[in-house]
Amino acid sequence: MRIFSRVLLLVFTLVALLLAVVIYYTINPKLPDYVPVEQVHYQEQWSAADRQTYYFTPQGTQVKGLHYDWFTALELPFSEQRFAAPDYLARFGFLVDPKQVPTAQNPGNLPVGFARHKNAGSNVEYLDITCAACHTGQLHFNNQALRIDGGSAQHVLPSSVPTLRGGSFGQALVASLAATYYNPWKFERFARQVLGDRYEAEHTKLRQDFKASLNQFLKVAWNDTHRGLYPTEEGPGRTDAFGRIANASFGDAISPDNYRVANAPVDYPQLWDIWTFDWVQWNGSAQQPMARNIGEALGVGATLAFFDAAGQPLQGDARYPSSVRVRDLSLIEETLQRLKPPTWPEELFGAIDKPLAAQGRALFAENCAGCHVPRVTEDNGHPVQHLNMLPVDDIGTDPSTASNIADQRYDLSALQWEPAELAQLNVELHPTPSEPLDLKKMSVAKGLAYVTAFVEAHAYRAAGVTPAERPRLDGYGLPIGVRELRAYKARPLAGVWATPPFLHNGSVPTIYQLLSPQDERSTTFYKGTFNYDPRHLGFETGAFKNAFLFDTRITGNHNSGHEFRAGKRGNGVIGRGLAPQERWALLEYLKVLGGPLEQQLP
Repeated sequence: MRIFSRVLLLVFTLVALLLAVVIYYTINPKLPDYVPVEQVHYQEQWSAADRQTYYFTPQGTQVKGLHYDWFTALELPFSEQRFAAPDYLARFGFLVDPKQVPTAQNPGNLPVGFARHKNAGSNVEYLDITCAACHTGQLHFNNQALRIDGGSAQHVLPSSVPTLRGGSFGQALVASLAATYYNPWKFERFARQVLGDRYEAEHTKLRQDFKASLNQFLKVAWNDTHRGLYPTEEGPGRTDAFGRIANASFGDAISPDNYRVANAPVDYPQLWDIWTFDWVQWNGSAQQPMARNIGEALGVGATLAFFDAAGQPLQGDARYPSSVRVRDLSLIEETLQRLKPPTWPEELFGAIDKPLAAQGRALFAENCAGCHVPRVTEDNGHPVQHLNMLPVDDIGTDPSTASNIADQRYDLSALQWEPAELAQLNVELHPTPSEPLDLKKMSVAKGLAYVTAFVEAHAYRAAGVTPAERPRLDGYGLPIGVRELRAYKARPLAGVWATPPFLHNGSVPTIYQLLSPQDERSTTFYKGTFNYDPRHLGFETGAFKNAFLFDTRITGNHNSGHEFRAGKRGNGVIGRGLAPQERWALLEYLKVLGGPLEQQLP
């Protein structure tokens, strides 16, 4: 009996130690070190005022009810260091400038894209993660940084699924929230910081409200973990946007039966010239700017109500209240229309070899222009670029994103939509359905189109948008167009050198590798650095402290397709094999494509 007791005690001790190790590494994430650069260089992509408008205009996201002053007062779990300190948030890949200071637009001195807003009738300021957080890039070289406005972010934002590596912002934020709530000394410091002279009167309510927000985070973390919804780890600079929006809108808000595995992360695309594209999203599935932006806001955390307090589906004009800020979304969209592509900075990255670039220009015309130079027309006084859509079977890149959007179905019948009211919405399905819509088997693209149409109409009424204003806010009077193609768009390549990594899923680290056959591409490489390789046009791929290992053999991560090699065209082969010297020439030309240096080529 004594031996049994000792064995039981030993087992209990080992389990306790193991649990302690798991908790420690879950709460204390393994992050890359923050190495501040000497200077952040800003290009003349637009005005300084436009840049600040883009960085800090809210869009209506609420990050599980987290208040702005709560976020700025949070501490790390094992110290009194501020969670929102710029040098700490930079370790997740968020963009800070070593010289930045608090401003009226950014009083918390937070990274790019961390904004705040108040809802109508409330004095609460919510933390608002806006589109600039995901669509602003940065490249480092020789201890200097080049800011790429409208470029591709490299942060680790979305996941709150606990892992021993713990490199995501979501997991670390939940850890700090939990440590603050359950550690009485931490909560005391937090409450006094947040409330000041209101401490005695509001301490109890603050604790209740804080716990309600924490519960939302914990619920999502538990749900995503035990259901295994995100098996392909996203890592820096990626998210399964459609998968997460669908799980939040159709699973969290309607029925657990609507949860779907999201295993197709994509990079955050660059935004310059996007307002001229006829269709957007990697698979060309969306058309109207406002509906696209509302969908993005819902995916990042804007509130959305489908049911009333009694659990009954909302009807008529009551569909669907949200925290989306349509006038601010319109302001961001209009500001982005003034954004120019970045231009190659010779003073930072080296001079252009003009004769080599001229050779590359001829090679581009031969091998690339057929897909990446779209037909341009004019519509309602603005240019429209008709992008080429390349079928998955031809381009050969990882099909997961396009297939999930085309194939996955959701049961939205609980919302009790009637065909007649759907027909009155500003939604156009391409092609026009030949049979009635089945609400029990709705695709994510169609379902989100109708949801955003209702949300948009409700938000317009709440914001006092007049019928005369609506076409401008919609974006050139465009309908909410929907397509579900098994294809990916070939976008124009001005500034492409500034947008690593490459392909829709970020599976190819440099443009040089993108111009090479698949067997010459890296099967695995490290991500999470901003250090730029101006020769191969991509991020450096070597190991560094707490780097994220990207494995192209995992579903959603495949680096196949878009190959220049000998063989029959199709099934991933898009052109003849390119000799190394031809690849270097193309790279040299891509540095200047669409910019002023292109005009200087012989």
